[in-house]
Amino acid sequence: MTAPIPRDIPDLPAIPGIPALMPSHVPATAVIPPTPRRPTAMFRLLVALCAAGAVAIELALGSPLRTLSHFTIQSNALLALVFIAAARRAWTARRPLPTSLTGATLLYALVTGLVYHVFLANETSPFALPGVLTGEATDPTGWHALTHQVLHTVTPIAALLDWLLLTSPGGLHLRQAATWLLYPLTYLAFTLTRGELLAPDTPARYLYPFLDVARHGYKSVLANALLIGLGIYALAILLVILDHTRPNLLRRPLRHHAKTGFRLQPPVG
Repeated sequence: MTAPIPRDIPDLPAIPGIPALMPSHVPATAVIPPTPRRPTAMFRLLVALCAAGAVAIELALGSPLRTLSHFTIQSNALLALVFIAAARRAWTARRPLPTSLTGATLLYALVTGLVYHVFLANETSPFALPGVLTGEATDPTGWHALTHQVLHTVTPIAALLDWLLLTSPGGLHLRQAATWLLYPLTYLAFTLTRGELLAPDTPARYLYPFLDVARHGYKSVLANALLIGLGIYALAILLVILDHTRPNLLRRPLRHHAKTGFRLQPPVG
């Protein structure tokens, strides 16, 4: 006859000379195998093709050097490259791209759309220039009308939807917001230098009216750039805040009846 097993067994003291085992953090991929996200990959590839196609049309219709100097063209070219890479990773179930890159791409796409619709395509704005890619003060026509809508409306909205619906939250950080301003600052220096190097009678010497030094002078242009820069930084901070408060739509539901290879027994006693 054996003695009954006590309900409460005290913890045994640690054996001297044997180091304690460090806790190991098991990655989620070791528990839940990654699966390809084919619909996400197809959506991103479609957005990339739209952006790349609109950029290619603008390059074919106008001067390539002048066209490539636009912030709109550069931001959409970046979006096309990043979305192609992101589509490939989603298709092959690989780790997503760094959030510093995808967050910057989203920010620049949103800036492109907001600046166009708030300043350039707005009739009440003092900087109205609907045909900004052609340098005309009238609404674009033909292929230009299509590319203007794709580059300033379709791709920014698509980038925002991809971030909200197809990207896991919590990846953006406040320290990235200041880094994202490096490209707009570099573009400001580039466009001002470009305007100084071109002849005064060159058409569209300054590509954006709020950066036209010949018309407004450096004091007003730098003030405009400062206000836009603060707006870009505020938008970047807003994206970071929203990224940490939005729900995770990609979270998998737990399978309550999954087979684990063993069964749990009721506690003894």
